[in-house]
Amino acid sequence: MTESRTSADGGMSTSYGFRDVSEGEKQGLVNEVFHKVAKRYDIMNDVMSAGLHRVWKDGMVAALNPRKDASYKVLDVAGGTGDIAFRIVEASNRLAQATVLDINGSMLGVGAERAAKKKLSNNLTFVEANAEDLPFEANTFDAYTIAFGIRNVPHIDVALKEAYRVLKRGGRLLVLEFSEVDMPLLDKVYDQWSFKAIPQFGKMITGEAEPYQYLVESIRKFPNQQDFAAMIREAGFSRVSFTNYTGGIAALHSGWKL
Repeated sequence: MTESRTSADGGMSTSYGFRDVSEGEKQGLVNEVFHKVAKRYDIMNDVMSAGLHRVWKDGMVAALNPRKDASYKVLDVAGGTGDIAFRIVEASNRLAQATVLDINGSMLGVGAERAAKKKLSNNLTFVEANAEDLPFEANTFDAYTIAFGIRNVPHIDVALKEAYRVLKRGGRLLVLEFSEVDMPLLDKVYDQWSFKAIPQFGKMITGEAEPYQYLVESIRKFPNQQDFAAMIREAGFSRVSFTNYTGGIAALHSGWKL
């Protein structure tokens, strides 16, 4: 497996960072990474983004602009610790109902504890399930969000089709993900930070560098902005667009089920 990005044609299903793994092996390896970092997930994101993930997530929820309506239903996928779901509920004046879905029970446990402390449990449901096989009927949700999780899904095309299926007509998909830096000087600085600093900081914080090494490598394998937008269109979404954050370090992708 080379360091080059995968394309809209696929390749992430057999990519565990820069390692080439067999079909079906990736999910278990990714699960182990997140079991290891669940309790320190927010710290991990702070390390990987120099704290900017909080600003990017605020921007994602502002773009969503959830209705202040108790009938508004959002599905937040790979959102185990509740970071996005909490923001959405708060932005709806604590009226929206959010379902937090994650394949990793350790992450969901952290999210449920945090929800209770924030007194948001009545607005939230936590579901352990696979993004590639959602346990919901079609046309259920007004919005589907996923932040920094889609690149860890082995079959991204399948997950996007599932997102389309469970959204109502007029529903919106928002995907926040690390992406391809489009500024020449910034990309070199970011590479140094990613491959030299992040694994070392991860080892200092958690005692292990390997999960951070995988996460850094997985960012470099993920399709660039244009290719991922093409995948969203292929899944059936309309009015597909993306907005770069911080020179393309992250990008917010949007699509509508029309």
